[in-house]
Amino acid sequence: MKKLGLKGKQRKNGKYHSYKGEVGKVADNLLRRDFHADKPFEKLTTDVTEFKVCNDRVYLSPVMDLYNREIVSYSISLSPNLWQIREMLNGLFEKLPDDARPVFHSDQGWQYQHAEYQRLLSEHNITQSMSRKGNCMDNGAMENFFGRLKVEMFYGEKFESVNAFIDELKEYIYYYNNDRISTKLKGMSPVQFRTHSTVN
Repeated sequence: MKKLGLKGKQRKNGKYHSYKGEVGKVADNLLRRDFHADKPFEKLTTDVTEFKVCNDRVYLSPVMDLYNREIVSYSISLSPNLWQIREMLNGLFEKLPDDARPVFHSDQGWQYQHAEYQRLLSEHNITQSMSRKGNCMDNGAMENFFGRLKVEMFYGEKFESVNAFIDELKEYIYYYNNDRISTKLKGMSPVQFRTHSTVN
């Protein structure tokens, strides 16, 4: 790479930090950095990350299934507000099996302390879990996804507009779920791994 004048992309340390606040009840850290799940919709995790694009800011709020690291729902917004979290949750609820009783992990962002968020989780038999304050690695699986996403499709790239970036972000999430293979998933993509395990 040195001879050819090539440089690999590197992760940056910048991270979106939401106001933690004291909105509602802070849930216990039930996950305890155990990111292994034995079946789909057993353990889920979420967070919000920020992209600075064309003098604007774009926010991604995904839900990851820790069974196969699949992004099962997400919302993209120009503001990290409660509407975005509702949209993300509605996408999750549409896919959630009737008999699922997942643990849903996040940091202590204001969105996840909000009474409406906690009520919606309770109504869908979801148990809330939260990272300890100031411990970003308590949500290491999602942090790892954000890092990989930004290295592979964001850092060093130029976008004509915010809408063009959003289109590419959606394309990447589709690629990540359906085509991007992982050695941790026996050389399969997240969707392939889930489908294979369901069949067998």
